[in-house]
Amino acid sequence: MKTPITDATMSPDEFTAALVALGWKQSDFCRKTGVAKQTPSRWANGQTPIQPWVRAYLGAMLEIKRLHAAYVEPGTR
Repeated sequence: MKTPITDATMSPDEFTAALVALGWKQSDFCRKTGVAKQTPSRWANGQTPIQPWVRAYLGAMLEIKRLHAAYVEPGTR
C-alpha cells in the first residue's frame, strides 16, 4: 500500500531526483547515512514514507555541492 505524501514528507520522485543531482546511487545514500539497504528502494517505490530528516539531509548535501562548485572548483567563478 502506498503512503500518502504530505508537505512534511519528501516524494519518491523528489528523493530519486536528489540522488541523481548528487550523482549518488541508493547504495551511496545507505553508506553515507547508515540506513538499511532496502530502505531507499522502499522510499523510491512509495512503499514506506520518507522520513523528514532525509529531505533536510539531501538538501544540505545539494547545498554543499552547489557551494563547492561555486567557490572551490577551479574555473567556475
